[in-house]
Amino acid sequence: MTPGQTSLPASPRLLWRHLWLWTLLTLLGIWLALAGVAYYTGLHEADEITDGQLVAFAELLLRTDTPLDTHPPAALRSSGRHPQATGYSPELRVVVWEDERLVWDTHGMAGLLPANLAPGHRTLALDPARPGHPWRSFVSDTAPTAPIQRRVAVLVSMGWRQSLGRDIAEHVVRPALVLLPLVALLLGWAIRRGIAPLERLSHQIAALDLDGGQQLPAQQPFEELAHTAHAINALAQRLQSQLERERRFTADVAHELRTPLTAMLLQSRVARETHQEADRAAALASVEHDALRAGRILGQLLDLARAQKLEGQSTEPVDLCALARQVVAAHAPMAYELGQELALEAPPGPVVVQGHATMLELALRNLVDNALRHTPGGTLVEVHVGHAADGGGYLSVRDNGARDGARPSASPGLGVGLTLVQRIADVHGAVLEQVQGTPAEPHRVTLAWPPD
Repeated sequence: MTPGQTSLPASPRLLWRHLWLWTLLTLLGIWLALAGVAYYTGLHEADEITDGQLVAFAELLLRTDTPLDTHPPAALRSSGRHPQATGYSPELRVVVWEDERLVWDTHGMAGLLPANLAPGHRTLALDPARPGHPWRSFVSDTAPTAPIQRRVAVLVSMGWRQSLGRDIAEHVVRPALVLLPLVALLLGWAIRRGIAPLERLSHQIAALDLDGGQQLPAQQPFEELAHTAHAINALAQRLQSQLERERRFTADVAHELRTPLTAMLLQSRVARETHQEADRAAALASVEHDALRAGRILGQLLDLARAQKLEGQSTEPVDLCALARQVVAAHAPMAYELGQELALEAPPGPVVVQGHATMLELALRNLVDNALRHTPGGTLVEVHVGHAADGGGYLSVRDNGARDGARPSASPGLGVGLTLVQRIADVHGAVLEQVQGTPAEPHRVTLAWPPD
């Protein structure tokens, strides 16, 4: 990649494929668990079947009342399998004693059996040279009152038992293995259909027109999507409100800057064209005044930018009394120069709110500066700090002078300074209240905090 080029972002994965993969992995895990359980169950069932066959064959021989021939049937002596034998037909070894005399030994197993062979089921390792090939045996005797005292031992290789267990497990697991591809395809189709409402919602979100006040439909096919749509609509409302505030702010800035810039243009022409020294001096003084006014507006814009940078930072306890004393002391020279009085009324104790000290200082500084600059000489400007009746704190700037060029409260614009104060109030969860002055009541701008 050459310098100056940026790497393209990797294409995002598809959600339905992600869900499908995890579903298949879960399905494979279930199948492996099924295989393990089936093999265990197959071995257990093979044990039950084998022990049952040994008992059944031994009982058949014990119930024979006549003496047995010393030569067992050829079918029992044969080491081969019957042509119609299946995997469930074990090759049995039979040893029979009558009156403690060996009469049957179909496969020469009598010499390998222990001398003290007790009745019941046993697992025996008869050949020391082949310890890995045990035998399952069942030994039973006739009743003591029987005319012929007979003992029967029936044996089967444990290898057949394991083969039978595997065969049972395969018959259980094989159909599930065959169905896995079909189930995978059906799951992929079902997941695609299942997330279709989510895809439709994403298309609706992409088509939202915030400038036109458009929102998502409140009615959604599923409750989870309805919650998502509600959250997105709330976000859209906040963004639309912010866009509206930005439009009003742009209009306010344009209005505030247009007046001094237009006046500067006119007065500069007067200063250039007039031949009277007094008119030229007056025009230049007016240009200087309007330039200072435009500079103050630009300074307020910089303050607004600083306030916006602090919005995401954590808050801290701020003492409004200490803050007010600091701002009043900083504006005392300005009030003296303009021939006005600046006073502070605050309780002896602190009034603490959660917020950003820098932002609150900017707000109060703009309110005090606005009150001093837009009222005539001799005006009393008071800064009040205290606790409201409901327990919340408040910060208020009041003056009893006729305001120069003040907008009525119904005006949509707040001016750059009050727009900054409104932004700061919104960040701190405070309410900005403005009461236009009357002969009986002073003009008042208040920041009020709700109780904790």
